[in-house]
Amino acid sequence: MSVEIETFAHRADWAAACAARMTDSLAGALSERPRAFFAGSGGSTPSPVYAAMREADLDWSRVTVTLVDERHVPENSPESNATLLKTSLPIGPGRADFIPLYSPAVTVDRAAAVATHALASQTDRLDAALLGMGEDGHILSMFPKSPTLKTLLTPTLSPAILGVPPGRDGLAPSRERLSMNLPWLMACDTVVMALTGSAKRKVFEDRIMADPAIVPVAALAAHIPHLQVLWTEQSA
Repeated sequence: MSVEIETFAHRADWAAACAARMTDSLAGALSERPRAFFAGSGGSTPSPVYAAMREADLDWSRVTVTLVDERHVPENSPESNATLLKTSLPIGPGRADFIPLYSPAVTVDRAAAVATHALASQTDRLDAALLGMGEDGHILSMFPKSPTLKTLLTPTLSPAILGVPPGRDGLAPSRERLSMNLPWLMACDTVVMALTGSAKRKVFEDRIMADPAIVPVAALAAHIPHLQVLWTEQSA
């Protein structure tokens, strides 16, 4: 299955477009339900998108924010994705609620179970999700050759958070992670993949027709027909 890639000449226009897809979906959800649910990604790529989202005319007090994936580290770690979201979006008392994926559990798998329960107690669907992609083709914490990859990409499972072990022999990830599985994205109303730079575009285009059981890009294309891919050549 092919996916159309929307191209933006300028990074600012790209960020504004990504943000508008997210906030429009959240506003639409709020017009129908008491709360809306947004899941964001970490890294440097989404920072300008979050800055644009923050300026939107949106009742953030009725929005719940979470992460599509997270490193198994506390929020005071410089590697925490939660820190990025909580400093980039209006999260806190009187503003958006935040559901972390990390918890100080004994194991990453126990932390994943805690996060699965926390999300399920609030909702069974996301209204908007912002994704990025690494140059190795990983999306969320769905890393090539990871032992959890096939499970994360299985479309028939219930939405869940799974623990991801560190890679061996130099493979990514470098430490334990927590990740939403594919069914969370399949049930999401608006899924946007925000890509920058020519290298990532080539990876995306090269892998889009691969085996969806083991290639994250192909799995998104196969199981999320409403996937939106927005790209600008200008990297951070």
